[in-house]
Amino acid sequence: MATDFEKKKKQQQVVQYDISMYKRGDLLEVPRTFFTHFGIYLGNNCVAHLIPDIMPVLTTEKNALEKMVNNNRLMLGVIAKKAGVRVDLVEDFAYGAEILVNHMDKVCISLLWYNCEHYVMYCRYGTSMSIQTYQVRFFRREKGSKISIYSVKNV
Repeated sequence: MATDFEKKKKQQQVVQYDISMYKRGDLLEVPRTFFTHFGIYLGNNCVAHLIPDIMPVLTTEKNALEKMVNNNRLMLGVIAKKAGVRVDLVEDFAYGAEILVNHMDKVCISLLWYNCEHYVMYCRYGTSMSIQTYQVRFFRREKGSKISIYSVKNV
C-alpha cells in the first residue's frame, strides 16, 4: 500500500504544464492551502519567485542552495524571516498545483511614463512609480517644439 508521500509524488509527476501558453513577464499564481504563491515567468520554462528559505543563512555551498526548497527549509525561513528570489522550472515552482496565468498585456515603454523602474515597483509594491522621473523637470521653450530636460538638482 502506498504512503501519502508516495501518492503525492506520483500525482506531481502526472501534472504537466503547457509552457507554450506562458509569455515572458506573465504573472503566475499557484493556489496553496492557506495562501497563493506568485512568480514571474522569465521564458525558457523558468519562473522567478520569492520564497522563504533558511539555507542561505546556514551555508554558501552552491549545491545545497540550488536544491528544491522543502517544507522544513521553508518553515525555518519563515521563522527566521529570511527569503530569497529563486529561479526554478515551472514544474518546481508549481509543485503539482494548477497555475493561474495573468498575461502581461502589451506594454508601451516610455522613458518617463512607464520604464523598467515603474514595472519593478509595480511588481514589488503594487504601484507603478519611478523615483528617477520625479527628479526630472521639463521646461518647454517658447519657440520651437524642442523639450529640454533639467535635473532638479541643477535647477
